[in-house]
Amino acid sequence: MADTEKEKKGGYTAKDIYVLEGLEPVRKRPGMYIGSTGVDGLHHLIWEVVDNSVDEAMAEYAKNISVTLLPASAIRVVDDGRGIPVERHEQTKKSALETVMTTLHAGGKFGGESYKISGGLHGVGVSVVNALSKRLEVQVCRDGALWSQEYIRGKPKGPVQKIGACSGSGTAVTFEADPEIFKDIQYDWGRILSHLREQAYLTHGLKITVWDQRSDNAHEHRSHAFYFEGGVRSYISYLNRALEPRHEAVFYTLKDHESIAVEIALQYVDDLQSRESSFANNIHTPEGGMHLTGFRTALTRTLNDYVRKNAVLKSEDDNLTGDDVREGLTAIVSIKIREPQFEGQTKAKLGNPEARTAVEAVFASSFAEFLEEHPSDARNIIETVVLAMKARKAAKAAKETVLRKGALSGLTLPGKLADCQSRDPEESELFLVEGDSAGGSAKGARDRRAQAILPLRGKILNVERSRLDRMLMSQEIKNLIIALGVGIGPEMELDKLRYHKIILMTDADVDGAHIRTLLLTFFYRHYQPLIEQGYLYIAQPPLYGLHKGKEKIYAFSDAERDKLMKEKKWEGSPVQRYKGLGEMNPEQLWETTMNPANRMLKRVAIEDAEEANRTFDILMGAIVEPRKIFIQTHAKTVQNLDI
Repeated sequence: MADTEKEKKGGYTAKDIYVLEGLEPVRKRPGMYIGSTGVDGLHHLIWEVVDNSVDEAMAEYAKNISVTLLPASAIRVVDDGRGIPVERHEQTKKSALETVMTTLHAGGKFGGESYKISGGLHGVGVSVVNALSKRLEVQVCRDGALWSQEYIRGKPKGPVQKIGACSGSGTAVTFEADPEIFKDIQYDWGRILSHLREQAYLTHGLKITVWDQRSDNAHEHRSHAFYFEGGVRSYISYLNRALEPRHEAVFYTLKDHESIAVEIALQYVDDLQSRESSFANNIHTPEGGMHLTGFRTALTRTLNDYVRKNAVLKSEDDNLTGDDVREGLTAIVSIKIREPQFEGQTKAKLGNPEARTAVEAVFASSFAEFLEEHPSDARNIIETVVLAMKARKAAKAAKETVLRKGALSGLTLPGKLADCQSRDPEESELFLVEGDSAGGSAKGARDRRAQAILPLRGKILNVERSRLDRMLMSQEIKNLIIALGVGIGPEMELDKLRYHKIILMTDADVDGAHIRTLLLTFFYRHYQPLIEQGYLYIAQPPLYGLHKGKEKIYAFSDAERDKLMKEKKWEGSPVQRYKGLGEMNPEQLWETTMNPANRMLKRVAIEDAEEANRTFDILMGAIVEPRKIFIQTHAKTVQNLDI
């Protein structure tokens, strides 16, 4: 067949093969390299540059790193390491600096002895940042000379130039994220502090200073410095600052096993959740991997050996499970390995089998020694995990009795539930309403075809510190679980969810906010997948009704009320302050809060699971002082929120 015929039929020919040169692949498919072009990918640019500086610190060549947020959304990262080499590279015939900045898979981490341990082993870090920056400038101090090169969207503006003299050594990278790639270039100060604090905990002897100089007003500039002698042991104390420890000494070990450095710290606290964070070469691995698997295996085996050896459990008793030994546990597992095998460019999971072996060996022997040498702490730890085992069995029995047996005996939906007519979850909505009075208004206001109403009596149980068996003794919690239809715990069946919009509708006052927080705690701790899939919402009832003649409008805050009255010149007109949803008649409630055509809903999302976990610990935990500090710190901000 002739080539022309092939082309007519949509043939696949040589001219359909595209070759992307240099950093073009990064700009073409940025998500492949930084995960996304949203807020996570934007901040990932900072992490990639900082990783190079941290690698210098892990190699014991750098002791200081500074990160500065500059005006015009620019970021500057400076370290006092060796500085990127600037001499001519034999293979590329360009400066080594330009080679590193403009070539994927180029750097000092693929061979030789420059970096025995590093985080950036994909070799795409700083070159990817360069590709995705509108402008980037790098300055290097080496051997008394200061060198510089500037790039525009990954392409050199000119050659590497010597611009003066300098003392010491180091590298400074200043970049501006490209608005053609990132729609919203807004850096989160809290997120940056959290990440860099973490890096300082994980790197002994490293000081990280962070500056916020984005404002033109120097009085608004702020800074933080992080330096921790205790390493991950100090990190455990920081994570547990709002929780009650179950034993005094924090377990800590740092040992090498076949060229892999293993550093682990842990402490049990009076809580039902577990907090395990794992790292490989200072890179957070949120999905875990072999190192975390090795830790969990060794933890379960070591505690089972201890309880058998010391006759804490009888021979006929079951072994402790992984869930038993991790309840209330805060642990940091950090390893330094020469050639980490991360899964994906964003390094979410570690795949090295030898990491599991190393962590198991180091932790099992060290933790067994700790239990023998600290009998009082060992006793408290064992009491914690054995109590967790007994509670697990009690919760299982309670759940089977309340849910499974109840369903089999014909237990129907809760009597207070005014269900909707539709059986299509995608169009069905469940409103969780505060009290019978508001419930009555909501039932009168609703669209019966697609909207269901479940009134809740008073403030539901705080599940932050309640086990499943106690939870299931609460009629309000039990009604809510049955209404959702998916069960609870490991056997949860999300495909049976009866409503794809679950809407928390509480009064716009302090009591309403408290009830909403209790409900959010319940969903976050026991139905997190519902939040992750976007099924949980918060209704926004108005605070004020403004009247003039037959016209009526609603305001959701004091500021909006004042603005509307001024704009419409309604000063002196009647203003109704709604103290609760029950004060609205069904027509008002439908019009303002429940009508899909004009209502306002806020979808609940989890941007940072670890930070969300810590916030729930503070707000709903047993210790008062951290909660008091949190409220005092955020009181001014909360006053300005439209809640």
